[in-house]
Amino acid sequence: MFEMASAIQSGEIEMEAACVIASTPEAGGLIKAQTLGIPVEVVNPKDYTGADGKVDLYAFGVANLAVLRKYGATVVTQNGYLARTSDIVIDAFRDSIFNQHPGPKRETHGTKGTQPHAIMLYIAQATGRNYGTEVITHRVNSKWDNGMTVGVVPVPIEDINEDPKVLQARALPVEHKLQIVLLQQIVKGEVREVEIVRRYTSVREEDILRSARAYARKIYPDG
Repeated sequence: MFEMASAIQSGEIEMEAACVIASTPEAGGLIKAQTLGIPVEVVNPKDYTGADGKVDLYAFGVANLAVLRKYGATVVTQNGYLARTSDIVIDAFRDSIFNQHPGPKRETHGTKGTQPHAIMLYIAQATGRNYGTEVITHRVNSKWDNGMTVGVVPVPIEDINEDPKVLQARALPVEHKLQIVLLQQIVKGEVREVEIVRRYTSVREEDILRSARAYARKIYPDG
């Protein structure tokens, strides 16, 4: 987020940053946004959680939408945003809401932080194939990391036995560059959906994929 906001302020991206919305007051991006003079708001899903422990997504979405309208946002990008996006927000920004994700959708959807990188390393170790990994940007729909891909950049795995956090650190600057490219494409009206042809696991390797996802969540439960 900081890199995107800095690129906007430097003129590298010809748009304005309307606001930053975080789902937790502990989000690191809040201080960075304030440093750049960007309005910040916290809309915490915990404030919309009922006695059954479930978030009222409609009410949560209404609150987020109110903030976006307050600041006149016309495009939404989710950068490290982990809360579930309400359908009411998706519908309001149907063709202009995007997410970034540090891994291929099929293998790493619904995971976060270090988890996607742990999954991809596990797959490389288990299959003996090192295809590397990738970072993507994609449209947002009602399912986790499921919308059509609009940007993808490969990230090499230099050693299949490396620490997932090392891979994560190598992928992060690639994510930042892809974020900037996405915003530049939005400004120019050049956003194009990308057909993904790379598969990192075959249908015969579903057991490996399930084990990889279970392993990543066990070792990195908080992402």
